[in-house]
Amino acid sequence: MHARRIGAAAATAVALLAARDLIQKRHALLRNFPVVGHARYLLETIGPELRQYIVTSNEEERPFSRDQRTWIYASAKEENNYFGFGTDVDVEHVQGHAYLKQRTFAGALPDAHDPQAPLPSAKVLGGPRGRAKAFRPASVVNISAMSFGSLSGAAVTALNKGAALAGTMHNTGEGGLSPYHRNGGDLVLQIGTAYFGCRNEDGSFNLAKLKDVVAGAPVKAIEIKLSQGAKPGLGGMLPGAKVTEEIAGIRGIPVGKDCASPSRHSAFSDVDSMLDFVELLATETGLPVGVKSAVGDMGFWQELATLMARGDRGVDFVTVDGGEGGTGAAPLIFTDSVSLPFRMGFSRVYGTFAELGLTDDLTFIGSGKLGLPENAMVAFALGADMINVAREAMLSIGCIQAQKCHTDRCPTGIATQNPWLARGIDPASKATRAAVYLRTLRKELIKVSAAVGVAHPALITPHDIEIMNGDYEARTLAGVYGYKDGWGELGPHLADEITALLTTEPAAAHKPAV
Repeated sequence: MHARRIGAAAATAVALLAARDLIQKRHALLRNFPVVGHARYLLETIGPELRQYIVTSNEEERPFSRDQRTWIYASAKEENNYFGFGTDVDVEHVQGHAYLKQRTFAGALPDAHDPQAPLPSAKVLGGPRGRAKAFRPASVVNISAMSFGSLSGAAVTALNKGAALAGTMHNTGEGGLSPYHRNGGDLVLQIGTAYFGCRNEDGSFNLAKLKDVVAGAPVKAIEIKLSQGAKPGLGGMLPGAKVTEEIAGIRGIPVGKDCASPSRHSAFSDVDSMLDFVELLATETGLPVGVKSAVGDMGFWQELATLMARGDRGVDFVTVDGGEGGTGAAPLIFTDSVSLPFRMGFSRVYGTFAELGLTDDLTFIGSGKLGLPENAMVAFALGADMINVAREAMLSIGCIQAQKCHTDRCPTGIATQNPWLARGIDPASKATRAAVYLRTLRKELIKVSAAVGVAHPALITPHDIEIMNGDYEARTLAGVYGYKDGWGELGPHLADEITALLTTEPAAAHKPAV
């Protein structure tokens, strides 16, 4: 009797759904195929998950293939991250794959078995311009800009604690310095066009508030965000669904409404006034100051290099973001077709400064899917001194590439402000995974550098990597991107200094130093 009632209720529900589908006019599919048509929408909803595990090959999926995600997951969990039975890459036919040229003999090399895998920057950040708080970053791998708001408080906490454990820096993102950023990790404070955390009521910049923020947190450097790879030429967008009371309080914006940052800065209007702004911040705080930008029109970079060549003003670092970057919500046209991919964009920026002999005078930071050893090594060979990782860091704390970051329905609780979903993250255990991933990536960089015969990835040159065009042609990075002799290489003094630092000092000595 009970089963009969359940069956009758189910049949009634199906009949009502069928009637609704036949009457509604919004979906032609449901009018033509009542009830069963809903299966299409269900499959569409879970399509990314199905493709991840059933349809695609190990190297096919984007933005991160199954092999790439597997390597990150295994590395973060301290599991076996080796692969057996050869490569899944179609090396006989694929175009654009990078190959490093190993050397039979090498000079002095660092200890490849240190569990902390210390790998400091070859350059002192802010040193060339004499900043009061110049320092040598302890890690060439650091966590990229992801704001509290785009990520949950639990995720930011996990990343910041992981940064502290791994000895890396953690970029706050443009959303301001939140309580979740205060868990022990050294910070790079990002200032965006809306000046969150250091703004007046009308949205203009407030220097006094910036100095208060810097004084009350372990801020090591300031990054002025001009644009980012996910949405170059657009201001940041935080969907209203993510704007909770807490976020609204930190940013100074209305609750529950889309937070669209301006597309341009109001504190400066051209390269000349931007350099004045940079020098103001550096003078008032003593910190190294740099800019972050995706690469489009090269006029900006050419003018910046020309003005810096005078020697009186300049940025301490440039963070070049590739168009393949993707932690920010953006219109499809911007994610797909605005700004150059990392390799092309970075090489053009680097070449602009190299033409004027300025590359040893500032630190080059790369971002845009560089948290994988192959991509990282190419970045270093092109002239990067450090790399920032974002989505890879998210994967290390549990992201499954569901691609729902912009909906506030991230199933793992990382890119959401939904308390029920965010509670799934245990910051303590995820912090350990983030730290282990960061250390493992450094270990891989040390191993590959040693295979090429050098002590540090920054010593790898664009002649040490070739880009394959199927199985019939290969060109060096220098040839592909038009590098001249000496480009992509450290000056002799810097090269000798970092080699001596890695091969003669004990691991405990590799800490940030003025």
